[in-house]
Amino acid sequence: MPADTIYSLPLEQQVGQFFFIGIPGTELDNDTVELIREVQPGGVIIFGRNVAGPEQLRSLLDGIRELVPTVPLFGIDQEGGLVDRLRKIFTPMPSARTIRQHGDLAAARALGRITGEILRMLGFSVNFAPVMSIMSDDRDLLSNGLYSRSFGRSPGEVLGYSTVYMRGLQGTGCLGCLKHFPGIGAGEVDSHEEMPIVKLSHEDLIAQDLAPYIELFQRRDDRVRCVMVSHGGFPNINIKDETTSGMLVPASLNYAIVTELLREELGYQHLVVTDDLEMGAIARHWEIGDAVVRAFLAGEDMLLICASPEKIRSGYRALLAAAQEGRIPKERLRASLKRIGATKSIAPEPLPLDLDRFQVLADEVNRLNSTLHYTYGGTIK
Repeated sequence: MPADTIYSLPLEQQVGQFFFIGIPGTELDNDTVELIREVQPGGVIIFGRNVAGPEQLRSLLDGIRELVPTVPLFGIDQEGGLVDRLRKIFTPMPSARTIRQHGDLAAARALGRITGEILRMLGFSVNFAPVMSIMSDDRDLLSNGLYSRSFGRSPGEVLGYSTVYMRGLQGTGCLGCLKHFPGIGAGEVDSHEEMPIVKLSHEDLIAQDLAPYIELFQRRDDRVRCVMVSHGGFPNINIKDETTSGMLVPASLNYAIVTELLREELGYQHLVVTDDLEMGAIARHWEIGDAVVRAFLAGEDMLLICASPEKIRSGYRALLAAAQEGRIPKERLRASLKRIGATKSIAPEPLPLDLDRFQVLADEVNRLNSTLHYTYGGTIK
């Protein structure tokens, strides 16, 4: 999407570009159509609740395209293992941990390639994967929900497997998204429920959890075009700016993390999105409108609100009001619009939905699972 196209939108539609929203069900009913027409979102994220069949899902995404003046990014968390949104319609995919346990870099690349082609056929442009958390043996004992979702126990393992996975995924044209910056593997709780606290120092983060990000950011082929920021609390990172009324501010709402660390210190200049702002780590402490404005001022480009139409509308109206009242500088709006436009410009048109090819890829995953001795079980919301 050319920059002048996105800049020429009226303010109401420009603000809509900053939202990556979820929708309620499998069809474009009247309520869903009204929500999309009001917000005009820059992105739509799909969950298992939206999936009934390949043709239904492709039709759903195509229908959304027709409702908005600028084609949205379509995203999904299709990691494999516990986070497999397509399990109703496609062979369950192996987890990152299973692949790493077998020491199979080729399997990581195959998983990325198969995932990317399937998503392109279904109409997606972004996969919110891979998980970059370092899950060492001691971290495996924590209750943060990341046990099986990471490719490695060390920075080197995470970097190696994530690199080949991204090559497979993005070789199909589907964009990957590194998550959950700056790393929540050391957090003791699941951010779906409450804020995980990571007590590592800046130096320890650089040496451990951030090391794979830093290496990938420095690659000259611009492989990383999207990063998701976590809701983790980092009390030892610029602590003077990280509390509000005595409360620790999570990374996703924190200028010191999003702008000073990610953008300025590490030099990352592409798209940045929040994790879901309806998660307990945020919802327990901030109203959605306040969270949205804080996240945008922290430096986030796109704001994920994944479930409640009421909260999506509230967040949108709060950010629109802040823009209209001048609480958000025009240059700040333009900076994110530029990055969103640049991301959309490299997101290719969907592939034709070929059900025969769909089955060929499903059979390939079956063979991959057999090689890895992988048996699917469980889910994570």
